Amino acid sequence: MTTAQSLPTTTTRVPPAPKRGIRLTPAALIWPAMLYLILTTQVPFFMTVYYSFFRYNLVDPTSRPFIGLENYQNLLTDPQNLRILLNTVVLAGGTLILTLIIGGALALLLNRNFLGRALLRTLLISSFLVMPIVTAVIWKNMLLSPTSGLFAWVSQSFGQAPVDWLGQHPMLSVIMMITWEWTPFAALILLTGLQSLPDDQIEAARLDGASPWQEFQHIVLPHWMQAIQVVVLMETIALLQVYGEIYGSTSGGPGIATTNLPYFIYQKAFAEYNIGLASAAGVLTVIFTNILAVYLLRLISRTTASNRGG
Repeated sequence: MTTAQSLPTTTTRVPPAPKRGIRLTPAALIWPAMLYLILTTQVPFFMTVYYSFFRYNLVDPTSRPFIGLENYQNLLTDPQNLRILLNTVVLAGGTLILTLIIGGALALLLNRNFLGRALLRTLLISSFLVMPIVTAVIWKNMLLSPTSGLFAWVSQSFGQAPVDWLGQHPMLSVIMMITWEWTPFAALILLTGLQSLPDDQIEAARLDGASPWQEFQHIVLPHWMQAIQVVVLMETIALLQVYGEIYGSTSGGPGIATTNLPYFIYQKAFAEYNIGLASAAGVLTVIFTNILAVYLLRLISRTTASNRGG
């Protein structure tokens, strides 16, 4: 009697058939986002450049003669417009200096351990989250008002006459409210830079007998430079576009005392309907902002390279 033995069978795997369809490369996946950015940023900018070469007023939209660079010439030669440019620089520069000083002091305070530090840090951020127009309303009606404001109440409590801040010191008032709004941003960036400072450097300086001022001057400040430059870059670009605080508090006045370039563009475009002049002012603002941004970015790159080189 014979038994049949089953022989092992071998199976060969068939490679899966290639999937049919369109194969998208990573570059092709980026193009929808690039197209969206081009349509939403570059097309409006080139339309603004186009309208800046025309005398175009919406009061008479049928008349739109080509005038070349006349709008730019009017902007750069009118003394009133030069005052507006000076207001823009003073507003941005004054706010930037104050936010760096107050934000640096707050960062040094928050870098220490004390009871309630987390609560203070949360309360500090809150003013940065308030919308610009709400900031203007709060400061105008609750703080700076000569009849019902907090500052007027403090002055009267010490026997002094209340001060009409928005009437007598309009630019200082606007700088104060924007400083209140942007100080948390500077404080958080500077605090991040401060927390990356190694403790052994501070301890070594103290063992060598360095005073607190010498620690700050020779260790903290050089380590802080990159964070300071980031604050300067980001705030400069943002402060050159301030509009809501001025619209809600002074409306650019008294006169043109607090009118900056963005509010000037708003007045020309939506109060006087002078689209040509407003477009030229917008183009100049973009060029001015880009020049500052490129200069500050190069300054940051140069400082970073020098720090890496020792």
